[in-house]
Amino acid sequence: MKKGVSCIFLLLLFLSVSLSHPFACAAAQESSDALERDMGYVVLITDLLNAYENPGEASFRAIDEDVAAIGTPLAAAVAERWKAVYLDPEYRLFLYGTDAPETIMTEEEPSGGHAFVVLGYELAGGEMTDELKGRCDAAAAAAGAFPDSVIVCSGGATGKDNPEGHTEAGLMKEYLMSCGVAEERIFTDEQATSTVQNALNTFSILKTLDIHVITIITSSYHQKWGQVLYYAEGARERYPVTIAGNYCYETEPPTELFLHDAQIAAYQLGQILRLGQEAMELLPNIRRR
Repeated sequence: MKKGVSCIFLLLLFLSVSLSHPFACAAAQESSDALERDMGYVVLITDLLNAYENPGEASFRAIDEDVAAIGTPLAAAVAERWKAVYLDPEYRLFLYGTDAPETIMTEEEPSGGHAFVVLGYELAGGEMTDELKGRCDAAAAAAGAFPDSVIVCSGGATGKDNPEGHTEAGLMKEYLMSCGVAEERIFTDEQATSTVQNALNTFSILKTLDIHVITIITSSYHQKWGQVLYYAEGARERYPVTIAGNYCYETEPPTELFLHDAQIAAYQLGQILRLGQEAMELLPNIRRR
């Protein structure tokens, strides 16, 4: 019994000394600071989504208060893009087949360092779907209108029946070349399997090419969702990008889930911001409904 008591006493003494050690205190403080930071972003993201679902002066004011409380350029950038695409009723999507590609730039027309970023879509039987071909048709038209721009295709090996491991980006490149786009203009990320990974992986290519101006090409229901993630990732990496415009393949969402693009975008913002698991559990998540 005495031996057991002694062991317990030594264990408690060890824990007491360990926790009082400056390194332990520093680690605990760092963990506390990270959690406080994460919770600030949880409040901001929740209020961004609330402002989209319940627009009004009070909900818009809450966003500004959240940004001021966090006090970082990253928080300001996240709120800025969300306001621009989800809260501005005048925000316009440019549609392939309706809007001429020459008209799609809403910012100053880029000269030189500009990329059309084409987001992939899940393959079917290892081949491109009509929707992915539609995105590429839009990209080919845009590439023709802006011959100095490069094209970045993002998308990995997806689909349940894809034994040869075809990648979205690889097939997109082949398709674009068949449309007359020169191979040297096309760069590929063949690893991404989600919109979050599209953003993360694309930035490696943009940095290599020293490009700070992009135009996202994707389906109409996916455009705003993609923009908020790309803008946030640029701000997080302190490699800001200007989103010069947009071009969309117009189509209905293929599943009911994608009808809730704002909810998905809000949750994936948490992933872009590298929120911890505890914070992510507090975010609205359409997949849990």
